[in-house]
Amino acid sequence: MEPDNQTSSSEFILLGLSEKPDQETLLFALFLCMYVVTVVGNLLIILAISTDSHLHTPMYFFLANLSLVDFCLATDTVPKMLVNIQIKSKSISYSCCLTQMYFFHFFGIMDSVLIAVMAYDRFVAICHPLHYTTIMSPRLCGLLVGGLWVFSGFISLTHILLMARLVFCGNNELPHYFCDLTPLLRLSCTDTSVNKIFVLIVAGMVIATPFICILASYARIIVAIMKVPSAGGRKKTFSTCSSHLSVVVLFYGTTIGVYLCPSSVRTAMKEKASAVMYTAITPMLNPFIYSLRNRDLKGALMKLVNRKITSSS
Repeated sequence: MEPDNQTSSSEFILLGLSEKPDQETLLFALFLCMYVVTVVGNLLIILAISTDSHLHTPMYFFLANLSLVDFCLATDTVPKMLVNIQIKSKSISYSCCLTQMYFFHFFGIMDSVLIAVMAYDRFVAICHPLHYTTIMSPRLCGLLVGGLWVFSGFISLTHILLMARLVFCGNNELPHYFCDLTPLLRLSCTDTSVNKIFVLIVAGMVIATPFICILASYARIIVAIMKVPSAGGRKKTFSTCSSHLSVVVLFYGTTIGVYLCPSSVRTAMKEKASAVMYTAITPMLNPFIYSLRNRDLKGALMKLVNRKITSSS
């Protein structure tokens, strides 16, 4: 079929997590609760870190950025799904779809690489403690985060420009609850080989490479922990790192399955389940994973809450 004879879709139909109307009320209540917890938890961490001078260190600087990114990632996908359920409309315009996809990839890339940067920060702190303040200088931390914002914006914009050249005709039903890249590529009636190659390249850069770096960092960290003479010191160090490893398993385990596994083993249901993990569940759990296992952060949160209670009374 020639492109001149094709009519590009002006909107898509998001089929959502379930096509059964009787399940939508339960899904709305569940995801609304999850989103509220995500917003409150991540904003509290940002406020606690920004208001407590004792937490103005590289580790908490990266954690504050991760909380901001998690909040934005969840906000990009979950509210639209909640609105669609509430107003019984599943349509999304072509321009809104591309906009949602841009911010999804922008914050998704930020999330992935930030987790790797935090692993490097823990590696330097545990394996090179005497040189930590010199290596992880404020200038380097600012460059890492600032460069990551620019890199994420560039990659996301390239995704959108490649997607904008495609033509969508015929079926416009997207078996997802937001505009994700791989389901959209399946709907295109033009050649998507360039897009698919770029997806693999980007996935290698922002998923596989950070994941390998994290594994290498924690292999060195585990060796260093085993050399700590006291059992109490080993337990404290491992407790700090185990929370980070929990995030790594949750996030990379699902993203690798979606973007790096062969399409023959992926189904629409598996893709949606994985997407729920890294767009809703992981951003919701991160504040608990990092705060409940961190004495300094729990103290800062308590001071913040007490300050608000005192000022209101």
